[in-house]
Amino acid sequence: MEPTCARCPALTEHRECISWGTGSLEAAVVVVGEAPGAGNPDADRWQGGNWTGKAYTSRHSGRRIRRILAAVGFGDAYYTNAVKCFPPDETDPTTNREPTDEERTNCRSHLLAELETVDPTVVLATGKHATETVLEAEGRTLEGFLETVLEPIRCESLGVWLLPILHPSYQDVWIGRLGYDPEEYQEAIRAELEGLCE
Repeated sequence: MEPTCARCPALTEHRECISWGTGSLEAAVVVVGEAPGAGNPDADRWQGGNWTGKAYTSRHSGRRIRRILAAVGFGDAYYTNAVKCFPPDETDPTTNREPTDEERTNCRSHLLAELETVDPTVVLATGKHATETVLEAEGRTLEGFLETVLEPIRCESLGVWLLPILHPSYQDVWIGRLGYDPEEYQEAIRAELEGLCE
């Protein structure tokens, strides 16, 4: 992978670190997020991928998704993002915006290289943009995100199962609307991952 990728000038200008994936290269599960957030360089540990260069290392989202995966028995997952650089909001560059289609396309080869290296059984896509990115690599489109949550999708050309889940930042809002309480949602993730990885 390119150590100093400059495919997206708007992202290159504002990033502190490229947030490459981290975790076990033998992992059965690769967790794919949207993009690194702005982060906090003054935090003791959970500074965020824009400062650590490691996906899912922000205090809120990183801690939450890592706790869920540890609780369901997949704590050795590999963590990465669909877009590797922090996408700043134009009105407030200390917060992040959604990555553009072009940014996701520019970064897709990096994600595909990670998937080829790790060779997971399941890609756990956290949120709409991560799910779209994986499906687009298959030449497919996402019709509606919420309808796909916890519904395994076979990606033949990638040789993986795609399991969309809610992004950790939004799960408090949407879990109840999907008919789960937090414990039921976590157990549903466990059941799907165990079934796909057996």
